[in-house]
Amino acid sequence: MAHFALTTFGSLGDLHPYIAVGMGLRERGHRVTIATSEVYRAKVEGEGLGFHPVRPDLAELQKDPEFMTRVLHPRKGTEYIIRNLMMAWIEQSYQDLKDLAGDADLLVGHPIAFATPIVAEELGKPWISVVLQPVAMVSAFDPPSISGAPFLEWFRGFGPMFWKQFGKVARIVLRSWSGPVNRLRRRVGLREAPNPLLDGMFSPFGTQAWFSEVLAQPQPDWPPKTVITGFPFYDKLAPGEGLSTELRDFLDAGPPPVVFTLGSSAVFEAGDFFTESVGAVRRLKCRAVLLVGDDPRNRPARESPGIVAAPYAPYSELFPRTAAVVHSGGVGTTAQTLRAGVPMCVSPWSNDQPDNARRCVNLGVARVVPRSGYRASRVAAELERLLTEGSFRDAAARAAAVIAREDGVARACDGLESAVR
Repeated sequence: MAHFALTTFGSLGDLHPYIAVGMGLRERGHRVTIATSEVYRAKVEGEGLGFHPVRPDLAELQKDPEFMTRVLHPRKGTEYIIRNLMMAWIEQSYQDLKDLAGDADLLVGHPIAFATPIVAEELGKPWISVVLQPVAMVSAFDPPSISGAPFLEWFRGFGPMFWKQFGKVARIVLRSWSGPVNRLRRRVGLREAPNPLLDGMFSPFGTQAWFSEVLAQPQPDWPPKTVITGFPFYDKLAPGEGLSTELRDFLDAGPPPVVFTLGSSAVFEAGDFFTESVGAVRRLKCRAVLLVGDDPRNRPARESPGIVAAPYAPYSELFPRTAAVVHSGGVGTTAQTLRAGVPMCVSPWSNDQPDNARRCVNLGVARVVPRSGYRASRVAAELERLLTEGSFRDAAARAAAVIAREDGVARACDGLESAVR
């Protein structure tokens, strides 16, 4: 039996894959500890996995009413997450993780858990890096869509030479963000890393890409020893919790509805998303499910026939019974929609979401409505196309068939066990 220490940080989309893989390793007889924000302790321990708190704690950060606004800023969100959160707390993250890592046989690191490679190198521990979405690869052969920089899409056809030059500029910028990493490395007696963000987050022991090959294929400039595993799926709000009786009865009572959701992060900055969504539903005269989170401001002002609002629902049970899904493009929601084989309308907020949206458009399964243009009339028009043109559902079925053949948990566990051996 080996001890695996899995480090992650972020929304449920960042946590759920780690729970899925952790449960897979536990079922193979291993000891698993997930190291993440204290706010997730009950969720992790409820699935029979070990938990270790690593700062910063999201529960404390979210007490700031401007926190999610900064995280989801279309142009500055990624910089805020890296510089103002992870870099500002890296000393504490390092100490918290070091307390756990001493008896771990393998560390598994999330891309922005910047303390993981430092602790692994200092203690002489093997570690495997994980990426949850293709944008993290920053490939010149498969260029990412950069949030807040839509003008770069005009250069997509310029080829790898242009994007290699773009990558050099990106490395200069990101190196300027990473000073705290090298200060910590010097303090603990390690050599400085040339670029802790773009290069240092990939392990020399190997990288696992926890997404499906339908989203991206391996590229010549991906890190060595990268393996695409497929999506590791988990989506319970609490262990054992499924669809509510209200939702199940609603689904049974009529034709498949359209689902509107902003995942577990953008839902904190919903604005008029749900109001405009209700307007689109009324124009289409279809049924709808609104997943509104815990903020009462997200609920419709008045009840409407054929529309039901709920705080949360497990996507794996809800999405296969729907006609289409409208969401913000988080990789977890994207994965579940692809798995369900239904068309999607994506309105990206920030970070990786524009890139995920573009990839789904390229697959022929999606239409995109910019966040700034999310209006009932526009959404209704795009949904009408998705619901009436058979090509979208055909493409969604093809993507779902690929995902059905993948077993992201099993392949991830195989690779992690091999790294220990």
